[in-house]
Amino acid sequence: MNAAAPIAPDHDLAARVEDLTKIYGSGNTEVVAVKNASFTVARGEVVALLGPSGSGKSTLLTAVGLINPATSGRIAIAGQPVMDGPRALVDLRAFRRHHLGFVFQKANLIPFLTARQNVQVALEINDVAPREARTRAEELLAYLGLGDRLDNLPYMLSGGQQQRVAIARALANRPGLVLADEPTAALDGRLGRQVMDLFRKVAHEQRAGIIVVTHDHRALDVFDRVFEMEDGLLRAHAA
Repeated sequence: MNAAAPIAPDHDLAARVEDLTKIYGSGNTEVVAVKNASFTVARGEVVALLGPSGSGKSTLLTAVGLINPATSGRIAIAGQPVMDGPRALVDLRAFRRHHLGFVFQKANLIPFLTARQNVQVALEINDVAPREARTRAEELLAYLGLGDRLDNLPYMLSGGQQQRVAIARALANRPGLVLADEPTAALDGRLGRQVMDLFRKVAHEQRAGIIVVTHDHRALDVFDRVFEMEDGLLRAHAA
């Protein structure tokens, strides 16, 4: 793992999170899932988020992904304030489509669409013309080593290849920030390592900030920085 990088100027940041707290329930049933989390992710940086189940990792990720609003705290993405506590400062649905990419444990590809079409549809939803969307999808899949699998349906692809299609789909609209939740959990060690290496390649070459929630300690050398969560508290990983 590389040494922690200095905080970058705002225009170089994919994300800035300040004092983010997420509370579920109230009174005797109150659960503090995330408590006062603050961190930054620079463009071109790939960051790991470690921790046991129930530690708050996925809650933090979905808050940063503008899916599950925090109780308090502030979030800025690509230098633009987007959340102040639970209050949205932008049109969240439109902002997610244009600025964020998501990769999950399962590829969740549309089974009756080819690899190219699975990526292309993400662009067409954002009103990209079909010809341009097709070209962009083909370029991304080739970039991720699937240039010879464009017309394959998901069932014709291995688990690792399906995750590559999912990564291509997440990158389709050139997001500044990509959020990945346990993207290698369903893969064996070799394929998992390939996917992690892809995230590093994408971050460094595409200038995207990437946050990866993972239980896999075998690939920590891939990451520029590593954080750990325990009982809702975020801290830098001890090397």
